[in-house]
Amino acid sequence: MINFDTHMEKLKKVHGYLGSAVLNYSGETLYIDEENTGADIGYASAIFNDSFRQINEASLDVGFSDISSFETKTEDGHVFLMKSAASDSGESYSKIDIFCIFRDDGNIALAKMVIDKAAQAISKDLAQI
Repeated sequence: MINFDTHMEKLKKVHGYLGSAVLNYSGETLYIDEENTGADIGYASAIFNDSFRQINEASLDVGFSDISSFETKTEDGHVFLMKSAASDSGESYSKIDIFCIFRDDGNIALAKMVIDKAAQAISKDLAQI
């Protein structure tokens, strides 16, 4: 069993963190943390995951490679980050997307580094199941 709390612990400690979700390849929620926000993280992560996939398709359609992450900032001061990762085996069941929300005064640069490590670790664990 994967201990998502352990993998996401450092991300939760980044200044400005509000909530997060981990989704599998088919978009199902594997983990959710929405304690620090009034937003429906499950719904938001599903919407952003769908957009993430559409942007990825557009990237491939114009001849580029898969996207690995994106960042969106709202006018009211929220930052949405998404990071995709898959194990080296390339198996789709190990591919995950992490979605998180931060305040725009948070440490977004650190969040990007931490989310990358968390995504790789979770994907690696999924590949071993």
